[in-house]
Amino acid sequence: MQSLLPLAHTVAEHLKRRGETVAISESSSGGLISAALLAVPGASTYYRGGGVIYTPQAFRGLMGLERDDLKGMRSSSEPYALFMAGQIRGKLRADWGLCETGAAGPTGNGYGDATGHTCTGLVGEAVQTAKTLETGLADREANMRLFAKAALEHLLEAIS
Repeated sequence: MQSLLPLAHTVAEHLKRRGETVAISESSSGGLISAALLAVPGASTYYRGGGVIYTPQAFRGLMGLERDDLKGMRSSSEPYALFMAGQIRGKLRADWGLCETGAAGPTGNGYGDATGHTCTGLVGEAVQTAKTLETGLADREANMRLFAKAALEHLLEAIS
């Protein structure tokens, strides 16, 4: 997580300067996005909350969603990342919703995505962007860090 802290500090400073907030829905980064943002002093001014939406139980219990809400989308895809970013943004009444969803490894996921695949989605008032990252790595911990880094960079790109 140490490698994420400089980036999280930069994101935090931009959010604080803009007077904006962020809500996080993450899966294969395992909470590293939230942990990095919360490590910055003053996080309560810009961090609304988040969840590690890793299983169907979390999807239903924490997000209050059902499979029918997906309308044909699947996890680990750009449409899903945008959907979840919008959902967490709305639920926590944040200026920004950020989602990460992928396959950290050591094997791919049930949708056919290779290890090292993740998608990030970012939703703001006039912004809806999604990105895909393929690390090519089978190292779970390295992928988790790279996924969190990609998500934080996605947010920083929009707010700087």
